[in-house]
Amino acid sequence: MKKKFRSSCLIASALDLIGDKWSLLIIRDMLLFKKKTFKDLAESDEGVATNLLSSRLKLLESIGVITKRKLPENKKTNIYLLTNKGIDLAPIIMEVVIWSDQYVREYNEDMNEYENPESKTGMIAGVQEAYKEFVRKTIA
Repeated sequence: MKKKFRSSCLIASALDLIGDKWSLLIIRDMLLFKKKTFKDLAESDEGVATNLLSSRLKLLESIGVITKRKLPENKKTNIYLLTNKGIDLAPIIMEVVIWSDQYVREYNEDMNEYENPESKTGMIAGVQEAYKEFVRKTIA
């Protein structure tokens, strides 16, 4: 996929691909909540419009963050799974969770509770491994 980037900055370039309002939430839902169908993702609490969801899924697939395939037992249903590139976004997702818990709660008291783990690295590895196991069971 050929994409025009705003600058040569590493952060700006990454944000040009995955920094919109919905992409990280889609990745979060897949990684943490094991959502895999369009319907699952459309039912997220944030209420993404279906046309935006479709657009973001196509973008994420085109840059290799997710793959689209059929369920082994139901060839009519498309499922979306994170690739290794997508799974490798787990540290970013978890850092945003930790930062938000520390600094955003004062603005949104209704935010989910978060218990900071002793080992951030261990927690991230656990999330990644749990997702890989989910993928293995899904496509088996």
